[in-house]
Order: sequence, then structure tokens, then C-alpha cells
Amino acid sequence: MKRHGNLWPRIIDFENLLKSARQAQRGKRFRPNVLHFNYNLERCLLQLQYELKTQTYRPGEYRTFQIFEPKPRLISAAPYRDRVVHHALCNIIVPIFERTFIPDSYANRKGFGTHRALKRCIEYARTYRYILQCDVQKYFPSIDHTILKATLHRKIKCPETLWLIDTIIDHSNPQEPVLSYFPGDDLLTPVDRPHGLPIGNLTSQFFANCYLNSFDHFVEQQLQAKYYLRYVDDFALFSDDAGFLAEARAAIESYLASLRLRIHPIKSQLFETRIGVNFVGFRILPIGETFPRDVCLRVRNDNLRRARGRLRSLQADYATGKINLTQLSQAMHSWLAHLEHADTWRLRQSIFHEWAFACPS
Repeated sequence: MKRHGNLWPRIIDFENLLKSARQAQRGKRFRPNVLHFNYNLERCLLQLQYELKTQTYRPGEYRTFQIFEPKPRLISAAPYRDRVVHHALCNIIVPIFERTFIPDSYANRKGFGTHRALKRCIEYARTYRYILQCDVQKYFPSIDHTILKATLHRKIKCPETLWLIDTIIDHSNPQEPVLSYFPGDDLLTPVDRPHGLPIGNLTSQFFANCYLNSFDHFVEQQLQAKYYLRYVDDFALFSDDAGFLAEARAAIESYLASLRLRIHPIKSQLFETRIGVNFVGFRILPIGETFPRDVCLRVRNDNLRRARGRLRSLQADYATGKINLTQLSQAMHSWLAHLEHADTWRLRQSIFHEWAFACPS
């Protein structure tokens, strides 16, 4: 396996840091911390460059908050200057790992995403009789730091770059507790081994893809599962042979244990695709028994409920002048474009009849 060196000069190059600042401020340009950083942009970037050169850089404290939709999760927001560093690192190392990812890993990759993953899932659901659909239990809080570092070190040999990667991982803030025992553990192993990445970091999203990359290759090459796809910690295998998928589940559980991960005992199931498949916020309902089947695509009820709550917030913000017509239009078009991927013509029409947006007084 080729290991890449001499990456550090490109990471700390001023042009890369400037590009990273522009990337980090997208959608957040008028927030106070961003405005303060941009007011002294050149001086702040030079200071950041100096800290990286001398390896005196230390990440700041995370700002954390809880969300409850679609499920309770702890979200961590890094200080803005740290987000600039995350982009600077990812700009250089992501292309190295990108070449090793399988084509059917869809999360947090340029040109991929939920809608492309949905299209592939529809293709498989139309064609194959059975699906083994799995969800990794508490994925981000469970990621083991030692295993993650070893995974990244296998592709990178630049000492300074590895120092920055390890610094970012080591400064992960505490996540929700995970107490899981695996073969060879003693009583204190789950407590002694550092684990967990902050949800919300660019680097965490990238590291999460790298962490399961070897698993993707195991499923495709060792299990010879030809019809497989993954989006973050949700993955699915399709086949006309239910016995093959049942045996695959046992092998998958064993492999994930080597990564100190477990699949969710309730959300991970083997069933017939004719029942309907839930994936990336949509429900795929095959029609008929002749393969390949037609499908009906619906928005999941919980996603629709959250969207209606979001519309109520937009309605109130527009009425009180917190957002202008351009911002309202952008938000509406974004959601409607998402709905257009499903059979939602009547739903989209009802939105315009049900929701009235009064101009601010």
C-alpha cells in the first residue's frame, strides 16, 4: 500500500489557508465570530500558519447543543479558526483517500450524496427479492481513536500531517457514553480506550468514511456481495438468496466487532423488498411481483412532520422580518427540490394551498 509524504507544505500554504477560510464561512459569513476573524483575515491566517508550522496549534473548546430530530444527538460546533484548519487538512488529504473508496459509499463525498444513494437503492429494490438493511449502533460515539489513527497512518507517512490528524482526534470532546465489550476486553477496556468523534466536524465526517472503508471492501471482496451500498452508518445488501444474506449478517457482525462496532439489534433486519425499504428519508414501495418492478416513492412520515415544523418556523420568521423574501424563497426551493425526487405532486400542491406567508408589517 502506497503511503503519502511531503503533504505538510501544501496544508500550511497561505493560499490553502485562505481557500479554507472561504470554505468554512459558507452560509455563516455574517456570524460574529466569522466577521471578527475576517476583519483581521490576513493577520489571523498568518497566526494560524505560524502555530501550525511550529506545532503549537491547539484546538479550542467545542460549543455543544442537543437535537432531538430525527433522533436525540449531541452536536458539536468547533471554533471558526479550527474549522479553517479542518478544511485546510481535508483539502489535501481527502483526494488521497477518495481513490480508495468504493463507488457505492455515498456520504460526504463530492458528486455523491443522498439522492444518488436513493437512486441506487431504488435500482436494487426493483430488481432483488431480499434486503439485509443494517444500522451501526451509536456510530460516531463508538469510533475508536486507536483504530482510526492506525487506519489513517496506513495511507499517510508525513510526520507533521499525522501530528495534526492526531491532535484533532485527541481533542474530540466527550460524546454520549458507550459501554460495549468485545472479545479480549477486560472490565475497564471500554473506559480506558478513547473513542467518539464530534458530530458536526468536517474532519469527523471524513474520518467516519475512512473508518468503514475497509468494511466496504470486506463486504464486496470477501463476502462477494455484488449489490451493496452505504450512507454513513446505514448500509444495505440485496440478493435473491435469503440464506446468503443471513450468513452475511453473521460475518458482518464479526468484522464490525474488530472495529469495536455493533449493528443496531432492532433497526438491522433481513426482509423482502416487496414490504418496502426506508432509506435516506424516503420509503421505496415496489409495485407488482415481476422483476424489475415499478416502484412508488414516498416521503417518510417523520420527515414530513419535521418539514411541516420547519415551514411553521419559516412562516413566523418571515412574518416578523427575521428572514427576507430571498432567504424564504431559497429555503422553500431547497425543500421542494428534495420532494421532487419522490411521487409528491399532490403534496407539493397542498403546501402552496395550506401555507400562507404574510409579509412583515
